[in-house]
Amino acid sequence: MSKAAELAALIGSGQAQTASNLIINGSNQIAQRATSSTSSGYQTVDRTRAEFSGASVTQSQQALTSGGPYNDGHRFFFRCANTSTSSATSAYLQINQEIEAQNVATSGWDATSSSSFITMSFWARSSLAGTYNIHLRTHDGTARSFSTTFTLVADTWKKVTATIPGNSGITVTNDNGIGLRCYIIVHYGTNYTSSGHTSDAWQTVDTADLTADFAQNWSNTASATFDMTGWQLEVGQVSTPYPHEDIGTTLRKCQRYFQIYGGVADSEMYSGYVGDTNNYFNTIRFFREMRTTPTMTINGSFATSNVSSAAFSYGSNRGFALRVTPSGSGRWYWYADGTADTYTADAEL
Repeated sequence: MSKAAELAALIGSGQAQTASNLIINGSNQIAQRATSSTSSGYQTVDRTRAEFSGASVTQSQQALTSGGPYNDGHRFFFRCANTSTSSATSAYLQINQEIEAQNVATSGWDATSSSSFITMSFWARSSLAGTYNIHLRTHDGTARSFSTTFTLVADTWKKVTATIPGNSGITVTNDNGIGLRCYIIVHYGTNYTSSGHTSDAWQTVDTADLTADFAQNWSNTASATFDMTGWQLEVGQVSTPYPHEDIGTTLRKCQRYFQIYGGVADSEMYSGYVGDTNNYFNTIRFFREMRTTPTMTINGSFATSNVSSAAFSYGSNRGFALRVTPSGSGRWYWYADGTADTYTADAEL
C-alpha cells in the first residue's frame, strides 16, 4: 500500500488527523526574546528551550537556505552549539517543548489506550554522527516516560519519525498545566542513562534510567552542533506533511505563553501632571489572553522624570496595571528610550 493510500485509509478509519500539530512554532519562525543566547531555558525560539548542564552551549535561531527541510518550506532552524566541552557524567543537553494538558486531552489521542497513537516528526542534523533519543514524559498522576532512538550521519539533514502508543498508566488532566513533555535528547551523561534501558516502551519515570547509554558524547566534542526544525506531534500512526501556517497565526499561539512590549526607542510612554505623590495606574491590555496570570518583568533602564518608582500590580491573564509613583510636582513620564527597554509577560509552562 502506498503512503498516500495508507494515510487515506487511516483518516477514513478515524486513526489519523491532518493539519493538527501539538507543537507550537515547530518551524522556529518566532523568536520574541532573542535570536541567540548562552543561557539555558526559554531564551530564543518561542515555546522551545535548550536545557543543558556541564558543557557551555549557545542556542540560536538560524536562517535556512537549502537542504531537505528548506524544500519542505522551512526557512529557520534551531541550533545548539557546544562552546566549552564537559566529560562529566552529569552533563546533558535536551531540546524541550511542554504541551498544555488540555491541548493533549482534547487532541483525539486516547493516551490510556495502547491502540491509540501519536506520531512525532522533525528534521535533525548534527556535526557528530551517532544515535540520539526522543523522550516523552507525562506530568499528571504517576509520571511516565517513553524513549526511542534515531541515528544521524554527520552534517546531514534527516527526517526523523517516531510513532508512540498510549499506555494505561498515563494520566492527562484537562487543564492549563503541563500535559506532555517532549524532548529531543542530544546528550545524557551516565547519571541519567542505563545500559539495560528498555526503549520503545512506557515506564515509570526513573531519572537514572531515562534512555540507553550514549555511544557518542556531544557534550565532550568541541564545537559540536545540533540542528532541528519542522517539529511536529500529531494524532495517528502516519507522519503527515508539516502544517505550515502564516506567521501571524504562529505568533498569536506563542503569545498565549509569552509577550514582549517596548524595545523601540521613544515608545511605550506613560506621562501626566501631578502636584502630589499619589500612585497613578495605567492599564496594559495583553495582545491576547494568556495561559495564566503571567510574571511581569521590567527590563532595561526606562527613561524617567519625576518618578519615584514603577511596578506592575492588579494583574490577570488578560492584562496588568502599571503603577507609577511620581515624585515632586509638574510633568512626569516613564518610557522606553532604547531597544533594550522592554517589559515582558511570561506564562510559560
